[in-house]
Amino acid sequence: MTGEAKKQEGVITKEVGGVQVQGAEAIMRRIEHREWWLWSYAVSVTILLTIGIASFAFPSLLSQTGDAYAFSINQAVRALVGLVLIFNVYVIYQQVQLNRIRRELTEQAFSVEKVEMLAEEVYKIAVLDSLTGLHNRRYSLQRLKDEIARVQRHSLPLAVILFDLDDFKQVNDTYGHEAGDTVLRSFAERLSKATRGSDLAARYGGDEFLTVLPDCKAEELQHVLNRLHDVQARISGQTLKVAYSAGWANYVPGESAEDLLRRADEDLYANKRLVKAQDRPPAVPV
Repeated sequence: MTGEAKKQEGVITKEVGGVQVQGAEAIMRRIEHREWWLWSYAVSVTILLTIGIASFAFPSLLSQTGDAYAFSINQAVRALVGLVLIFNVYVIYQQVQLNRIRRELTEQAFSVEKVEMLAEEVYKIAVLDSLTGLHNRRYSLQRLKDEIARVQRHSLPLAVILFDLDDFKQVNDTYGHEAGDTVLRSFAERLSKATRGSDLAARYGGDEFLTVLPDCKAEELQHVLNRLHDVQARISGQTLKVAYSAGWANYVPGESAEDLLRRADEDLYANKRLVKAQDRPPAVPV
């Protein structure tokens, strides 16, 4: 069946996990429509046959006719009654079939909902980090490659920032791993709010995070870092300041995603060493 034919029949289809599934709601409406007409036909036929029987019966009551005519009237009445019964049986049979189809479609609708929920769970596992809700490392690398391909075609700016939480091991050792998870979620939430809708915020691994910033020039990186000022996490009734180091790199035409991330990583650890040596906040681009 062509797509045009499906459209004409009023059947709605949607793709769930690569499978085309008929819209059960649209089909249910069609069944209810047909059911209404079926019962309308049944009532109409019953009324018409009743009128027909009456038209045969009343003349015989008003006139004096012979036994042969009375016999013919009786045969006609019996035939009409038989037709009414047969039609009613047919209507009942169709009603049973419609109820069966309705149950099957209801089960199909529940199955589609389960498939959608399963597809959503698979998506979350495939591209999202279960702890922070940010995108995971695998998805972020693929997204970065896609962005590089895009900027190569259109000559647009592209930047990445790598973040590493300072003294994260000490947080785990002092407060426990649950507190460490709280710190990661707190930073992830702020990082997500600090980026634009077109940007990508991801948990790169462990206590490292990555942002991919399309159409972002070097001087605009400062805006992202400013929004991450004074990140805090609530642990055991007290507020803990979340410190981090950052490293960034702007895309250079011709380099790969791995090369771009390597330069950002080198800048990250250079800033991290500088912070430890001078005991001051991480540097920001100028």
